[in-house]
Amino acid sequence: MDRVDRCVVLVDAGYLLGAAASLLAGEPARSRITVDHAALIQGLRERAEDDTQQPLLRIYWFDGAPDRVPQPEHRRLRVMPRVTVRLGALTRSDGRWAQKGVDAAMHAELTELARNRACSDIVLVTGDGDLLPGLMSAKEHGVAVHLWAVQAADGDYNQSEDLVAEADERRVLDRAWITKAVRAKDLSGLCAPPPPPRPEIAAILSAPLPESALAASAERAAQAVRNGSTPGPPPEAEEDADRAPAGTKGVPTPKDLAALRGPGTSAGAGVAPAPPPASATLRWSSDKGWVERPGGPLGEPAETASLPTLAQLTSAEQRWADREEDITTVGGDPFEVGQVFARRWMERLPEPGHVPKLSTMYPRIPHRIDGELLRYAARFGLLAHKDDQIDEHDRYAIRAGFWREIDVRAAAEHAPAAE
Repeated sequence: MDRVDRCVVLVDAGYLLGAAASLLAGEPARSRITVDHAALIQGLRERAEDDTQQPLLRIYWFDGAPDRVPQPEHRRLRVMPRVTVRLGALTRSDGRWAQKGVDAAMHAELTELARNRACSDIVLVTGDGDLLPGLMSAKEHGVAVHLWAVQAADGDYNQSEDLVAEADERRVLDRAWITKAVRAKDLSGLCAPPPPPRPEIAAILSAPLPESALAASAERAAQAVRNGSTPGPPPEAEEDADRAPAGTKGVPTPKDLAALRGPGTSAGAGVAPAPPPASATLRWSSDKGWVERPGGPLGEPAETASLPTLAQLTSAEQRWADREEDITTVGGDPFEVGQVFARRWMERLPEPGHVPKLSTMYPRIPHRIDGELLRYAARFGLLAHKDDQIDEHDRYAIRAGFWREIDVRAAAEHAPAAE
């Protein structure tokens, strides 16, 4: 059987993206970079055809995934023309994630292509010396092997010396080439700025606790003494106290705050007379400062609790289009994911009056919408357990992207039309 004059590219994604992260972000964590996969695949194709002077048959993308379940980037890649995704397992060992089966899959594909004379040139984007036997086998079958390296951050080799020695041709994908499709994430300024200081909150916190709260505190201290333990504030109270304004004598509970604002209760100097208990407003601490939430089982105002979710606003046709966009366009950056969700929600609202209602909740997102937002983000592999801890930074970035898109679109809708 005659050999077919065309080229094939085999990409070890762990090596390519890890080395790119080291080059651009200073560490090999792929979470530190954003990848334009369409531009990357196009760049690989053009470079391979130029280097080998042969048309491309196919690009094989080898990567690891938990339980070999395709992640969003894999689903996006495998629908691209001339791209085939092969997944190995991603397992945890000694506190670190490691790929299993990727090298074996690359070796099998390399030798099979050469044995079947399916191509004249094979481009290997890898640094792993385990592929040396496959590389040598391909050469014995008359295939020219091109080894590509990613420019090393320290200027040294980041490939096996044996691979470098056996390859027919070697090229380096330098920083200029890499940055056409890969960029380092800007981890600063992702979260929305904290809301302005609320003097009325400081006034309430600096006011003396009501007698009922003081009596309850004394009872808890006495109970602790009877149980033989030393009374002290719970850890969460200590954390809240660190965040409280100067002069605060402990952080009141929501019940204490309701009592402070109840009828006939003095809330201290500078605090306005309180409304009746039925409309008492409780202050709840949040990641972004202190926010107001009315009392009630849901902790949300009736008008915001009635806000529609994205699922309620989305038709079957739109759901299909959203899925296609998620696969082909959305990169999976946490900030971007929040923006995409907010854009879809705002575009499908039946009436613009819902946006001002939502804005009253800032920086909190209503519970049902927030849960839906985080479930949507989970499709992109965000919020996963990393080093046995949920990535809280992703949560901040997702919600910041949501609020940023809401602010931008609300401002655009209220901007005066150009004359």
